[in-house]
Amino acid sequence: MAPPGRRRGALSPLLLTLSFILLLASTASAASAVIGIDLGTEYIKAALVKPGIPLEIVLTKDSRRKEAATVAFKPAAGPAGAFPERLYGSDAVALAARFPSDVYPNLKPLLGLARGSSPVEEEYRSRHPALDVVVNATRNTLAFKSAACAEDEKPFLVEEILAMELQNIRANAEALAGKGSYIRDVVITVPPFYTADERRALELAADLAGLRVLALVSDGLAVGINYATSRTFPSVNDATKPAKPEHHLVFDMGAGSTSATVLRFRGRTVKDVGRTNKTVQEVDVLGAGWDRSLGGDAFNGAILDHMADEFAATAKAKAAGVTVDGVKAHGRAAAKLWKEAERLRQVLSANTETQAGFEGLYEDVDFRYKITRPQLEEMLTHFADRIEAPIARALAAANLSVAELDSVILHGGAVRTPLVQRRLEKLLGDAGKLRSNVNADEAAVFGAAFKGAGLTPGFRVKEIRASDCAGYAVGIDWKSDGKGNDLLIRPAWGPCSRATEHKQKVFLPTSQTGAEKQIPCKNREDLRFGISQHLSGGQVAPVATVQTTNLTKSVAKLADKHGCAEADIVAKFAIRLSPSNGLPEVVRGSVSCEVDDTDKKGSVVDGVKGLFGFGGKKDEQEVLQEGEAEALSGESTPSSSSPSASSSSSSSSSSASKSSSSTAPDADKPRKKTEVIPLSFTATTEGLPEVPVAEIKRLKQRLADFDASDAARRQREEAVNTLEAFTYRARDLLSDDSFVGASTETEREQLGVKLQAASDWLYGDGADAAKDMLKERLKELKAIVNPIDRRRQEAAKRPQEVKLLREALEQSKSLVAMIRDQVDKAASPTAEAEAKPSSPSSAADDDFAELDDDTSTSTSTATSSKAAEASEVPMYTADDVASIAAVHESVDKWLTAKVAEQEKLSAQDDPVLVSADISAKAKELNKAVMDVLQMKMKTPPKAKASSKGKSKTKKGKGKSGTSSSTSTTATTDGEMPTIRVGEEGDMPLEEEMLEALEKAKEKVAGKMSKGKGKGKDKTHDPNEL
Repeated sequence: MAPPGRRRGALSPLLLTLSFILLLASTASAASAVIGIDLGTEYIKAALVKPGIPLEIVLTKDSRRKEAATVAFKPAAGPAGAFPERLYGSDAVALAARFPSDVYPNLKPLLGLARGSSPVEEEYRSRHPALDVVVNATRNTLAFKSAACAEDEKPFLVEEILAMELQNIRANAEALAGKGSYIRDVVITVPPFYTADERRALELAADLAGLRVLALVSDGLAVGINYATSRTFPSVNDATKPAKPEHHLVFDMGAGSTSATVLRFRGRTVKDVGRTNKTVQEVDVLGAGWDRSLGGDAFNGAILDHMADEFAATAKAKAAGVTVDGVKAHGRAAAKLWKEAERLRQVLSANTETQAGFEGLYEDVDFRYKITRPQLEEMLTHFADRIEAPIARALAAANLSVAELDSVILHGGAVRTPLVQRRLEKLLGDAGKLRSNVNADEAAVFGAAFKGAGLTPGFRVKEIRASDCAGYAVGIDWKSDGKGNDLLIRPAWGPCSRATEHKQKVFLPTSQTGAEKQIPCKNREDLRFGISQHLSGGQVAPVATVQTTNLTKSVAKLADKHGCAEADIVAKFAIRLSPSNGLPEVVRGSVSCEVDDTDKKGSVVDGVKGLFGFGGKKDEQEVLQEGEAEALSGESTPSSSSPSASSSSSSSSSSASKSSSSTAPDADKPRKKTEVIPLSFTATTEGLPEVPVAEIKRLKQRLADFDASDAARRQREEAVNTLEAFTYRARDLLSDDSFVGASTETEREQLGVKLQAASDWLYGDGADAAKDMLKERLKELKAIVNPIDRRRQEAAKRPQEVKLLREALEQSKSLVAMIRDQVDKAASPTAEAEAKPSSPSSAADDDFAELDDDTSTSTSTATSSKAAEASEVPMYTADDVASIAAVHESVDKWLTAKVAEQEKLSAQDDPVLVSADISAKAKELNKAVMDVLQMKMKTPPKAKASSKGKSKTKKGKGKSGTSSSTSTTATTDGEMPTIRVGEEGDMPLEEEMLEALEKAKEKVAGKMSKGKGKGKDKTHDPNEL
């Protein structure tokens, strides 16, 4: 056997493998966290899924369950060119009246919006007149110029500001996940009407925020997933009793838009691993309808318009020349009215009337406003008439009627408006179908988070197969040369005057995401075709352009190498609706033709298969018949079954010969095979121009600079707070008697001057000071206060520390004397005589009465001999005494010298005997004692002698001493009592150590007197010492 020291030299390969697996598991656990985000127009909600945190709402910094979708830039008070301070949520909304030109709310409708392409742009400008909305020259989209930034700072893209909001959500989620967590994966909800440009703009914002989008899921489907998590639907393909699917409509009215989504819920029995089946839940979107501008913001706008009219009609406003347009165009006045309009609408959802008041609303004119619910409903009449249209479109797309719906699930904040609910009840004809059995605010975010958990390998969740719909029809378009041939479009070719445009629809608005279609192509040369979405109103939005690069060469290769005729060559493209974002994409292309198979030898793979007995061709390997299977199983049985095996073997041989004879004529027939060549192609994004790589890098760098600026600002604020708190504490110390006693008059006067100067500077010239200057001021004050405070604290703690150390020295001194006495006794002739074992004959005489007939006397003799040998070994040695005595003497001399030196000093002098040194010496002394005690008393138990006779149990009651610093543990045969040091590492009391040692002596003596001649096993009570 190798020496013990060498056996630890190399780590076991198994240990290394397990360590690597644990490292991967911990890394996967840290990386498996995912968040679901419900991106609303007015609010953003997020839910976190992480091992140990199942589906929990991410709270904001002020512990709210949703965050206002608003970012504000507060002008910086630092040097020129510094980035402004960013605020989010309710903090940002609160600044709207003060800094209306730097508060950016409700950006969702502006995503992917080209300038002049929608009335949404003008509506946003009118609601937020103070914002400086400009145009981004690269993409022709909207951007914002901030007055809080430097003059030469480039405008902010909508995606960039939204990325800031997503970064804030991510930071809150990581705070919830715990220290050291890193979150990257996200699933985001989108309206069903989002186009390719809008979806890509959202993905760009997530990328700028450092997030990876696992999927974009429509609002209605997210609500449906959440609905299915707590329900189980019967299987529609149950052989005994197939069930019918359920159809529900999700009516989602938020702040910016309204959508209606028809969902089909059903269970389906599918094959599981092995021969078992399982039932999965399916949630499918059958159709969707929407109104892009119908929502809570539209209701707020109606209230705002009414308030502006009422304000302009007051006598004071008329006297000041106030006009309605002037009020709406004024940034601060419009911000105040908009904020109050939302509050009034929410109050009127539960009350019949309410009022609002404004001081100095515009031109220093005050305004009092009162509104009732009937007045509000009258304002919203033309909006209420638009509620039915999205539902009708969704039902028409799903080919269902209102009567076929099982229920209508309400979602969104605006559905709480009484007028909306009455219109829905009237449309359904049955108020019982109107359900509020999901959380109207959080169902979508929970559904998104659940889908994210299902897409992440680190989670095992209920299997819900959810499929969205395309929302818009998808088609392809290309050109031909006018002769029936598809037009080859190369960079070298010019436009063809006789070219004819062709269009083909590939997917319907109700086509499921993940669906794939094969599109055949007659062209024999490289071509280009476009993919587009067919929007409402006959608009066609290009999505991508696909250009092949090897179609011409592939066709020529098939013709030259394989002799393919041009008419037999087929080109195909596979187009799919992406399961992640729902956009159409070309996944592959191929060109192929069918030729004669002239390869008689088979391929290399077939040869390898034949070598290992797998067969080269599928038709060369027949399925075993029942008799053949029995024959094969019989080959592994004993020789008694050999006749059966031989008959089966002959049967198998005849069957093989028949098979070869029957297939011989077929071998002369020509065999066909398909030659396939994959096509290479490039896909170019169409629609809004892509942001250049260099621009994306610049945007990410600016976001990083913002983060660094915010971090530096927080650190500076902490430095200000620390300096301010220290000045208050130092002033309190000047009036403390102990502090006065530990300081001189000169030191206190100097400290008072420094404190006054620091306070004047902090609230004067130092209000905008940098962090380093603040730390320098704090350092100057600490240089005076800390030495005095240290003297004060040491003077208070020193007497008790010295007293404890002296007690420890006395205890160790007693222990040394006790151990020395034990060593001396063990070495004396009297102890050796008492330790001699008794004669075997007397031991045998004592034990005959209790032994069974089959008990051997040899066992008792061996046991007695071992007990005698154990009693002869002393517990401690002279070296143990010397080691403790040396440390005791060293600590005692140190303490005596230091106490004498400290007594010569005054209370205003720096101490030479400090509590840290005293504690270190106490630990040194304690360690020396405990090393000896634990080394001697934690002796491994000796193996017990076994006997064939009955085992006799002897129980004894032991006393256990308890103390705050030391306790004794239970022991069994062959073990010595163990002394445990207290939780604070205090020295054991002398009485406790003496008690433990006396019990050890009694135990050894008891084994000597009672164990002589016993051949039976002894079993001690677990509490016996």
